[in-house]
Amino acid sequence: MTDSAHQERPSRYELGRVLMSAGALSPDWVPAYQAVPRSAFLPELMWPFDMEAGTSVAVSRADDPATWYGYADADVPVVTQWDDGQHTGREPGQVSTSSASMPSVVFRMLRDLDVRPGDRVLEVGTGTGWNAALLAHRVGAESVVTVEVDGAVAERARSALERFGAGARVIHGDGYEGYPESAPYDRIIVTAGVRSIPFAWVEQTRPGGLIVAPWGTHYGNGDCVARLTVAPDGQSASGAFTGPVEFMKLRAQRLSPVVHGDYVTGGPEDRDTSSTSLTEDMFLGERFSSQRFAVSLRVPHCHHVIADKREGARPVWLYGLTDRSWACVMFHDGDTARVWQSGPRRLWDDAEAAYRWWENEGKPGHERFGLTVTAEGQTAWLDTPNRSWPV
Repeated sequence: MTDSAHQERPSRYELGRVLMSAGALSPDWVPAYQAVPRSAFLPELMWPFDMEAGTSVAVSRADDPATWYGYADADVPVVTQWDDGQHTGREPGQVSTSSASMPSVVFRMLRDLDVRPGDRVLEVGTGTGWNAALLAHRVGAESVVTVEVDGAVAERARSALERFGAGARVIHGDGYEGYPESAPYDRIIVTAGVRSIPFAWVEQTRPGGLIVAPWGTHYGNGDCVARLTVAPDGQSASGAFTGPVEFMKLRAQRLSPVVHGDYVTGGPEDRDTSSTSLTEDMFLGERFSSQRFAVSLRVPHCHHVIADKREGARPVWLYGLTDRSWACVMFHDGDTARVWQSGPRRLWDDAEAAYRWWENEGKPGHERFGLTVTAEGQTAWLDTPNRSWPV
């Protein structure tokens, strides 16, 4: 059962209709969507995310082709590698380390890229090769360079692109450094979450060119798509965020595991106790809520962990990344939340102040925030780069 035989299967048409209705698939990308099926770039054994079960499930094309194609044509992320390639067997591994993103996310980012036929494009993070094939269809294969840090992933993508007839150039290397040999680029698109935009990407993009990348802080795993325009002098790139997403992190910028026992030591005398009028719903909101994003921007060098809720109580932990400061707020249904803090920084005080700032600014959504990158570092801003702070 060749993939070409399934180019016109109903599930592909239905997915396209859903993506267009949601505004993810813009009219100018419809020809690429129709010509380049995601299924042509997925492995025989894959682990799509089952939305109902809330977990990744193993699906083999050889054993169950109908289910395999059903997931290939669904708006779900698909894990294609676990544990940096050390995983074996059918069961999911510990950490997903390469994947095919949700089609809605793929096409929203391609829409943000505003790519034109003939534009030179650098993709950081080849993955399966599907995104590179879509770009090659739009701008021409000779105009697309894609860089993948994992050698095995790069080789599989190169093979898939060759089988499909999409001749994008696949480079095995660290995309954090870009690929200066083919610069300058009109567009750079990044398919991994980053915590710092390397200035090399700015230097390798022509003035007026665009960089589209999922960006966030180590506060959490969430990202927000930054759409940055390189300044006329080439010395900076700046732009607003377009919406929340979550990507596997660029390997050069992964956060080392935070060990709870390294922080919470000593006895009660080593911590301050207080309370807060904030509730769980106020502070956390939904998974991709704008208040979480605002707090992540305003409380630097901090990582937070939301623990499971038990008997109406949910602890949220904050850990400093430059020292051993920590805080814990224990939210209780129908009761005042208690707070414990220790260390040189009062992390909960900072987090609550960040929430109050967001509230006083009119509860801005993601699109009111922006990012500016220079050789000296990066700053976040609200509404205008004139209202910025380092992140």
